[in-house]
This record gives sequence, structure tokens and C-alpha cells, in this order.
Amino acid sequence: MKQNILEVKSIGIQFGGLKAVDNFNLNIEKGQLAGLIGPNGAGKTTVFNMLTGVYKPSQGDILLNGKSIVGKTIHEISEHGMARTFQNIRLFKTLTVFDNIMLGFHQHFHSNMAQSVLCTPNFFEEEDFKKKEAFKLLEIFKLSHKSNEEAGSLPYGEQRKLEILRALATNPSILLLDEPAAGMNHAETHNLMEVIAQIRKDFNLSVLLIEHDMKLVMEICENIHVLDHGIKIAEGTPSQIQTNPKVIEAYLGIEEEQHT
Repeated sequence: MKQNILEVKSIGIQFGGLKAVDNFNLNIEKGQLAGLIGPNGAGKTTVFNMLTGVYKPSQGDILLNGKSIVGKTIHEISEHGMARTFQNIRLFKTLTVFDNIMLGFHQHFHSNMAQSVLCTPNFFEEEDFKKKEAFKLLEIFKLSHKSNEEAGSLPYGEQRKLEILRALATNPSILLLDEPAAGMNHAETHNLMEVIAQIRKDFNLSVLLIEHDMKLVMEICENIHVLDHGIKIAEGTPSQIQTNPKVIEAYLGIEEEQHT
């Protein structure tokens, strides 16, 4: 029996009198790569914000590795095993590539403040281990040669990659990617697809992504959930979603009209 890493049970939220998301359900299995799509304003980022603790759902429950995370802080949810990237890149652009990765690792440092101030052997041992792990990540994803460069000096596609690597440094069991291909050209998008596939394979991670690039979604996602006006209107494999009349009308049909 496959294990569910994330179980979302009938969550919803409203702002004033407006229901932004209503009765949303989702299951993500261990190692699964799933997509969340829908037209602008459908509620996709609102769902991500509820999953990651930015918003508290007005109804329903969210289970991460079998434990409810509703009401937990962003930091607590991250410690439970969920990491996220954003539509707008949020790197520390004046810090080096290496230091950005180390910031991800620092969340799971066991050494306390006193040990770091006193520079105890335990602190140095843990610091050295995390540095080696950071270099491993950079080497795996071909950024080690830029470890001492400022993050803000990287090309756009590499900044996106670095943000994902920093999220990986928090040792998540599920990774949420919010429009990772936004602003990328064709070559950068193709490279991103390879990075996401490699992450899923090498780290045995579950991945949930929001994305408007339908080619990317259809090629790498095993299961796709479709939102429209805060309601989930469809769920299925890429081939099922591509032929679903509700999806074509709400989202894919709009895409087709724009390109005719």
C-alpha cells in the first residue's frame, strides 16, 4: 500500500464574504509528482498558502506525514517536512550561492546558540557536515563552480534552480513549487523539467507544482488537479485532463483561443 505524504481534507477559506477556496481535497503519495492548474484567480496560490501556514483554513484539515498541520506556523510546517518556492524568486541576492544553500540547512542545526557562540567541537562538526552537504547539492545540480558568486548575479534560470536547492536543503518530504517556470525561456524551461525529474528520482521526494506552462505540466506530472473559481473541477492523468470538457472550457480552451 502506498503511503500518503500529504492529505488535504475539504479545506476552504474565505476573505470577507468571498469564498476563495471551497471544499478542496488532495492526496499526494510518497514519490508522486502532481500538478495544480487553473486559470488566473482560480485559487491555486491560496491553496499553497493554506498548505504552508501562510493562511489558516476556515474549514477542513491538512495532514502531513499523518499529522495535522492546521494552525502550525510556517517554520513548524517546514520542520514537519514541507518546503516551498514562490512565484517571485526569494533569494538573498547579495549573499553567495553557497551561503543561500547553508541558510536552508541551518533550519535543522542541532547546535544551540551557546554552542555556536562558544564554538564547541559539536558546533564545528555539524557546521562542517552541513558545508559538505551543501557542496554535494551544488555539484549534483552543476552549480558548484558558482558557489562563491552572489546569488543575484546568476542568470534567471539558475536563480530558480538555486531557490529549489535551498528548499531541498531543509530536508523536506514534499516540495511545493509555485510557478517554477515563470519568466523562463524555452531552454531554461527544458532544463527545469530535467531538474524536477532528477529531484524526484534522486531524493525520493513528493512534488506538487503550480504551473501555467501546459507542456511542462503534461510531460512531467503523473496526476493533475484543476481549480476553477476556488472549486476543484477535475483530477486525473495528463491524458484525462487534456480531454476533460470542463477543463477545456475553464482553462485549456482559453489557452487555445489565445493562440488562434
